[in-house]
Amino acid sequence: MSLYAVMGYPIGHSLSPEIHEAFGALTGLDVRYERREVRPAGLAEALSAFRAQEGRGANITVPLKGEAYALATRTSARAERARAVNTLAWQGGGWFGDNTDGAGLIRDLTVNHGWSLQTRRVLVVGAGGAAQGIVGPLLDAGITHLAISNRNPERARDLVAACRDARVGVADTGVAGASPFDVVINATAAGLSGDLPALPDALFEGAIVYDLMYGPKAQVFLSHARAHGACAVADGLGMLVEQAAESFLLWWGVRPATESVLARLRAEVGAA
Repeated sequence: MSLYAVMGYPIGHSLSPEIHEAFGALTGLDVRYERREVRPAGLAEALSAFRAQEGRGANITVPLKGEAYALATRTSARAERARAVNTLAWQGGGWFGDNTDGAGLIRDLTVNHGWSLQTRRVLVVGAGGAAQGIVGPLLDAGITHLAISNRNPERARDLVAACRDARVGVADTGVAGASPFDVVINATAAGLSGDLPALPDALFEGAIVYDLMYGPKAQVFLSHARAHGACAVADGLGMLVEQAAESFLLWWGVRPATESVLARLRAEVGAA
């Protein structure tokens, strides 16, 4: 049987095995999927061992998406755009790299939550690997402006330059009057330590607020947004399930239905 896995550090919390095994049950496919802890700079060795065990595909999570991009023999257009890989598939004697994060986010926002992104002004907080994977798909979804805010302004400027799109700029988060943003997306890891990104509270007023993290790790940010006037909030559990479905499609040639899997995980994880 072919082997699939999620690789990252730390990895014990990952829901990916549960998600992919559920997809297998829904599609009638026998899926063998494992967690594999891989420390930074260890991905090449881990993938070599994985291939020796008939490994055919891997999801790559923090902090290895840049390493995966560098190791891929070929990459998809969306991985090239993000310069980060979260999905590897063994094809033609080498690793093909893709990035399904942005597609998962857009599907969660527009299908699962029913929020239109057309003509929206969006603030992305963070400029690391998580942000890199979502900015391109957000632009493709028809937004009118994308602002990047980061505690290191140089990284924000680098991401803006990489986008090469006049709609993208470094955020001016000074607020005078109504919030300039319709959607605020937290792509930082601040929730891991229970911290908040440094943003004026007025930015949340009337905005849709989304955290790429899910469950308790997203609650500090989302609760703060609710308390300061957000019109709707959501965590990234739906994005996790939808990006996994995109990976499953790459590996197996079929995109599984996600509704029942997301509902089951939501019952386990709790409300956003």
